[in-house]
Amino acid sequence: MYPKQINLIEVGPRDGFQSESRIIPTDMKLEIIAGLAAAGISQIQVASFVSPKRVPQMADAEALIQKLPENDSVVYTGLALNPKGVERAQEAGLKAVEISISASDSHSRKNAGMSRRESLQQGRNMARLAKQKGMHLIAGIQCAFGCVYDGSIPAGNVLDAVRMYCDEGIDRLSLADTTGMAAPLLVKELVGKVKAEAPGILLGLHLHDTRGLGLVNLMAGLESGIRCFDTAFGGLGGCPFVKGAAGNIATEDSLYLLESLHMESGIDRRKVAECSRKIAGFLQRRLPGKLYASGL
Repeated sequence: MYPKQINLIEVGPRDGFQSESRIIPTDMKLEIIAGLAAAGISQIQVASFVSPKRVPQMADAEALIQKLPENDSVVYTGLALNPKGVERAQEAGLKAVEISISASDSHSRKNAGMSRRESLQQGRNMARLAKQKGMHLIAGIQCAFGCVYDGSIPAGNVLDAVRMYCDEGIDRLSLADTTGMAAPLLVKELVGKVKAEAPGILLGLHLHDTRGLGLVNLMAGLESGIRCFDTAFGGLGGCPFVKGAAGNIATEDSLYLLESLHMESGIDRRKVAECSRKIAGFLQRRLPGKLYASGL
């Protein structure tokens, strides 16, 4: 029923850090990223290229990338929300970029300062620019499963973005549960519709645990044929522009679940937990993840 191998993409150094009010020093970020790579994680999202006034934690994006350890077995990515962000990612030296737009009009206006319809054209512009620059292109759709501002999101909003992205030749598509409103039946329903619209696309899920259904939704994704999942060490994360947004599904907890299903990821859960304990000590608080502090 389940595949032998699964791909977990670590987003903690970007999605996890961006909401923290205490600025994490660049050297500590580098130490954490190196630790995650040493744990066997093959793709790490290290920064976002956004306004430092809006997201101060990402102000060191370029400096961080210049100091990243060279590792042929790891792909470093960054997040961009506009063409300028794509340019910054490429100029900083990244070979892969994730672009993202929202399926929610209200969230799009809060997060990107434009309507959902306007963001479709911006997404097209970002995709074309990234391809022109020869970058590996991941495309995200935020609030795909619902929005705290707009409520339920019509599947048509999501499929509009899917069609636009597929026209531009993206390398992978990610459906994001930005405000944590996904539930198993909704996950299966929307994944089915996206697969029917774009049967050849490599599809992943970016799940949050706001309402405690993160790992249940991961299971629903597995049962729907998803093989790529974004996770964050220690369960860090949340959107700075969404009230009450909670963290991503924890990398360690996800690994424990996958191991119980006899699925392989090539990732050492205990080494990931070391990174979580280190950042928890710096932040002086317990992280949302369950297993990192247990010693299991």
